[in-house]
Amino acid sequence: MEDTTLRMVYIFTDIILPMIAGYVAKRRSWLTPDQSNWLIRFNIIVIMTSLTLLSFWVLPMRTDLLSLPFFAFFNGLLPLAVVLLLGRQRKFSSFVDRGSYLIAAIPANTGMLGGLCSYILYGEMSYAYVQIIGVFQNLLMFFVLFPMGYYYQHGGKDRNFFVFFKDNWKSIFINWNQLSVVALVIGTALHAAGIPRPAAGTTIFQALIHVSAWVALIPVGYLIDFSHFKDYARQTLDLIPIKMVLTPLASYFLALCFTSDPVLLGTIVIVMATPCAINALITERLYDLNVNLAMAPFITTQLLYILILYPAFYLLVSWGYLPFK
Repeated sequence: MEDTTLRMVYIFTDIILPMIAGYVAKRRSWLTPDQSNWLIRFNIIVIMTSLTLLSFWVLPMRTDLLSLPFFAFFNGLLPLAVVLLLGRQRKFSSFVDRGSYLIAAIPANTGMLGGLCSYILYGEMSYAYVQIIGVFQNLLMFFVLFPMGYYYQHGGKDRNFFVFFKDNWKSIFINWNQLSVVALVIGTALHAAGIPRPAAGTTIFQALIHVSAWVALIPVGYLIDFSHFKDYARQTLDLIPIKMVLTPLASYFLALCFTSDPVLLGTIVIVMATPCAINALITERLYDLNVNLAMAPFITTQLLYILILYPAFYLLVSWGYLPFK
């Protein structure tokens, strides 16, 4: 119980507090947009790469882990399919707003928030599982979000994205943001070769997790903008049951076909319930869509996940009411 209490404290110190700090830093002009962007890149390139290397160095590869790339795509494409099937985007009269809403429904905050929450509940192995999902979910941004952003930016008339992709594929896939993929390969190779990770690796990993939480979530808090929240909050509430109830439930029953490992199953549920992601805001800003519309579900789902959904799941698992331990 003492360990449970300590880890629950991490939800405040490593999730809620850094987001509040980022929001306050923006309001007080303590942090500039360039400095916020630097923190994002530093976390992706340096800290997450280090964490990925350390976690995969001790991760035994199993056949049931081969299902994780599938869940990376399922996590984004199922909400998109449900929204399109129900025609929920038609509530917006503007073509640009429809595209903004659809894009907001796709990505989830898996690698950053999902990785931290999985580590708090299950430890280092769970974090490594999340990074497998995160690596493949990055492809959604390039193959789904960016084409959709381009399509809705041009009114659906110009479909030359594939020409753009052909001319720029190297810069898309070969850049510093993909360094974690290299770390994944190196870590897996070191484990396969039987090279033991240094004893200090565990201590370093545990320290970097807390550093990563602050470096990653300060920019998230910095991006939060309530100025147009009331304009779109009610219209985007329907994304909550789709992304945070339907998606994890469907993923859980599908995962039972691949594994019976309670830690892997619990990790999948945690990740598949994660809130709307910053990738939607980045895409909409890049393609001049309605960032304010995407900001509303970003805020509501973050608050719901951090304050209610994840703490409830953590306590139910820790107290033995859910079979994910």
